[in-house]
Amino acid sequence: MTKKVVLAYSGGLDTSIILKWLQNEYNFEVITFTADLGQGEELEPAKNKALLLGVKEENIFIEDLREEFVSKYVFPMFRANTVYEGTYLLGTSIARPLIAKKLVEIAKYVGAESIAHGATGKGNDQVRFELSSYALDPGITVIAPWREWDITSREKLLAFAEKNQIPISKDKRGDPPFSVDANLLHTSSEGKLLEDPATPAPEYVYQRTTNPENAPDQPEIIELEYVKGDPFSLNGIALASNDLLEELNLAGGRHGIGRLDLVENRFVGMKSRGVYETPGGTIMLIAHRAIESLTVDRGAAHLKDEIMPKYAELIYNGLWFSPEREMLQALIDKSQDRVSGKVVLKLFKGTCSVLSRSSSESLYSEKHVTFEEDFGAYDQKDAEGFIKLNSLRLKLLALRNSKTKS
Repeated sequence: MTKKVVLAYSGGLDTSIILKWLQNEYNFEVITFTADLGQGEELEPAKNKALLLGVKEENIFIEDLREEFVSKYVFPMFRANTVYEGTYLLGTSIARPLIAKKLVEIAKYVGAESIAHGATGKGNDQVRFELSSYALDPGITVIAPWREWDITSREKLLAFAEKNQIPISKDKRGDPPFSVDANLLHTSSEGKLLEDPATPAPEYVYQRTTNPENAPDQPEIIELEYVKGDPFSLNGIALASNDLLEELNLAGGRHGIGRLDLVENRFVGMKSRGVYETPGGTIMLIAHRAIESLTVDRGAAHLKDEIMPKYAELIYNGLWFSPEREMLQALIDKSQDRVSGKVVLKLFKGTCSVLSRSSSESLYSEKHVTFEEDFGAYDQKDAEGFIKLNSLRLKLLALRNSKTKS
């Protein structure tokens, strides 16, 4: 009986070569899975390419995952104000566990023992796909052709395609200037002309954002409403999670918001340079922190900021389905019970700034903080004892140190 493998398939040249290689090398019956994560590409060509390469129509799975991606993965991540190494909003990282989950589900549905992906042996994605897959199905076999085959150059890749009658589009004949990964949260560009971090990225690398210098000369004012930590409506109109993010992408893209040129530390040990665009996510991060500033207690807010780098690292390293990530998520989600309200933001020339924020759950007390008459809401004399108690250990340290010096 012919064994089956489920391949994460984009319809591009690399995964088409992998499809044929799996048929030739392993004599597998290949089942393809193509996810719509909002990458902005037509998915019908992927189906047609799979059919051309001998995949049965009933073995071609294409699924619109945009709503699930945003509501079950992106939004939970943004409740934590998650950034990796201070700046990266994890647009590639957060998509991989969902793709792996679907690969495992399809494998179970069709009776396949194996899944396959097109991630290289140098990158993070191989780790993310495989750790997620094993967490969901410890008995699954994962095939990573880039770690197995002897196709070690672009020339060998094209030669394999020609030998196996895999169509090669004209733009693939030349050496591509950089590789791109995209989904509804971001675009990621890396490799080739971007490999030297001393060389500025050319403007044509950016696909989702206007150059801030060429952005409109008039700012755009938007209102974002949050309910329990998640954005709920834009300019007073309630939207599905994926539609809301798409609208924020368009608004942010118009004004050149969310560009990032980063040298990051990969999980496998090397540094890499990536150019990212996350316009909607950048707006969400700023807005979420603004509404949290009103509604989250100081202790809870500071604890969230302390655990966030660990949470970000877990996602970056492919441990979305780990118990420690789930434990941190429970803590983060508890902190969001009263994170509801409205934020007004100004988008202008690459910047997103908060104009105002309001919430029925606000902890902000104007009568306590006012510089005017507070009518007994706060007794300023209380601060004297507070300061004395907090300074006691500092005084004792200073006395001891002064004796030591003398």
